[in-house]
Amino acid sequence: MFAAILCRRTWLWLGAPSNASFGLGGIRKALAPASLLLAAAAFAQSTPTPPQAVSDPAKLKSQTVVDMQNFSIERLYTTRNIGGSTWSPDGKQVAFVTNISGRNNVWLVPADGGWPTQLTISDQRQTSPTWSPDGKWIAYASDYDGNEQWDIFAISPLTGELVNLTTSKEASEESPVWSPDSKSLAYTAKTKGGSSYEIDLMDFCTRRVRHLTKDTAAGVNNFGPIFSRDARFMVYTQADAGDRNSNIFLLELATGKATILTPHAGEQTFSAADISLDGKTLLLTSNAPNGYENVGLLDIATQKTTWLTNDKWEARAGSFSPDGSSLTWSANVEGNTNLYLYQVAGRRSELLPLPVGVNGLAGDPNPFSRDGSRLLYHHNGPTAPNDLWSYDLKSKATQQLTHALVGGLRTADMVEPYLVHFPSRDGKWTISAFAYIPNNILRNAKFPAIVYIHGGPTGQFVNTFNRQIQYLVNQGYLVIAPNFRGSTGYGKDFMRANYRDEGGGDLNDIVDAAEWIAKSGFVDPKKLVSMGASYGGYLTMMAVTKYPDLWGAGVSIVPYVNWFTELSTEDPAIRAYDISIMGDPVENKALYEERSPINFIDRVKAPILLIAGGNDVRDPSNEAQQVADAIKKKGGVVQLKIYQGEGHQFSRIETQIDEMKAISDFLKVHVPSPGCGCSIYE
Repeated sequence: MFAAILCRRTWLWLGAPSNASFGLGGIRKALAPASLLLAAAAFAQSTPTPPQAVSDPAKLKSQTVVDMQNFSIERLYTTRNIGGSTWSPDGKQVAFVTNISGRNNVWLVPADGGWPTQLTISDQRQTSPTWSPDGKWIAYASDYDGNEQWDIFAISPLTGELVNLTTSKEASEESPVWSPDSKSLAYTAKTKGGSSYEIDLMDFCTRRVRHLTKDTAAGVNNFGPIFSRDARFMVYTQADAGDRNSNIFLLELATGKATILTPHAGEQTFSAADISLDGKTLLLTSNAPNGYENVGLLDIATQKTTWLTNDKWEARAGSFSPDGSSLTWSANVEGNTNLYLYQVAGRRSELLPLPVGVNGLAGDPNPFSRDGSRLLYHHNGPTAPNDLWSYDLKSKATQQLTHALVGGLRTADMVEPYLVHFPSRDGKWTISAFAYIPNNILRNAKFPAIVYIHGGPTGQFVNTFNRQIQYLVNQGYLVIAPNFRGSTGYGKDFMRANYRDEGGGDLNDIVDAAEWIAKSGFVDPKKLVSMGASYGGYLTMMAVTKYPDLWGAGVSIVPYVNWFTELSTEDPAIRAYDISIMGDPVENKALYEERSPINFIDRVKAPILLIAGGNDVRDPSNEAQQVADAIKKKGGVVQLKIYQGEGHQFSRIETQIDEMKAISDFLKVHVPSPGCGCSIYE
């Protein structure tokens, strides 16, 4: 629903290492151990140049678009979602997840582009497809009506034969990884009542399961298993509940012996990305060098790391090429992501010439085709929905494989955001945000503005296509999406700045974003809207209770509002995360009470729209129900929609359309825009 990268309320579902880090802003940094070496020569990558940011709201402009098209919700939601992908071993096809049918199923497309064909047909959503090295099977994960109790399936791309490999209703298994000989599958697993993720290994023929990790301490998670090319060993990452501290382990598959590869002092994060062809070097991501995520090569024998980047932006390691001569990484600079190709022998990096937006490495487990000639990536921009592309490494030509923008929509009618900066009120931080100004509007102080709050809290709003926002600006609503303190993408200290302070300093950043956009000259200050999902839904409720006179309306999607009921009903792994941030709920009872918006519902003045999923295990629908009941009791204006058969993220297209209609109708009644053609409400 929301354009935010890995965060508190999504990272477990995605089954991928988290970018999240938490703690106290300004925490004393531990000295780097001697094993962390800087490259003798200059770093492979020059520091990325961030785009120019606007700091004066009066400089925001509305573009003139002749014969601008008004979007309908139905047409806008014909744009397709493109998810996880995987190369076929022969390089002739790509399997990927898409909702072309209205459900997130697995489809196939020729590697040179062409018409896609549907492989799986299911009412349930699917994720994490990965093709077996022998080409016979594609494994993926699927849950039931959004309940996040994932099972691993395998389907034959030749015959369509489907096998449910894991069938336990008391455990969730996700993120499958094939062994090099295609005889085994590794995956992460968690019991329904457990708070820790373990790594299991299943024999594909016998279905016999071996627990590679077990009895892990509560709230500690193991994830990201990677096989060596000869399958003698595996590396994986282990992180604490708040992901403040993590390590990489090497596990000998014959003996089960695990060895830590990244011993260190203090709180630092290390995550494994890939193993070199000869099994001697590990490609990794870590914030050890300077408090920002950077990319390094670890010599497994000596445990010494040579850093390839040393930037104060977030870089993430990718993969080695099949012959080991090159590797990849990505760099997130102010919400735009670039891709780099690095030549190992020459120690030279190349920025791939791709459009501005979020460019990500695709293909599980490797973005390179098996012959190493092409690189699979996805491009997502403010006016271009996520699509799969391939990059020919020799000719440097790109080939679009999927086409998400359909329905006769014109990119010329869409809005590209401004990158904006404003200071936090306590003077500690510069807050970055994206501001969307509708086309063809006047600077007459009559338009509503929405503060669009991402989830997490360690998410990040990035420069991608967002159906909700494009519809809202098309209807005459300004939107500002701030990356408040606690967001990822700006270093460890910034991410940890809301440690023991959720709903405090970050809420002030939300209010400052509203006041900043209100100074643009376009905005009616009585028509400010707070809107967000998950943690953004929580901050929305904090905003309308703590600053009741500021808002004309609030839209809170899958929120939590009562820390004590939330802790008693949410998934145990999320509970461990929450406690790691906010502290012990008994010792810190006063903080939990003060940061529970349900305790201040009597202050709410704005009309509120609440939206929840009936099967949400992260923020159960009872949280939204509490708010609706309390506001109705005091005679306030509130609407509540609970979508049964959906979880924390709504996956069915008809639900997404109905949700957007509910939001649109609510806003047009309570905070109408003169630019949306809604004069009957004025």
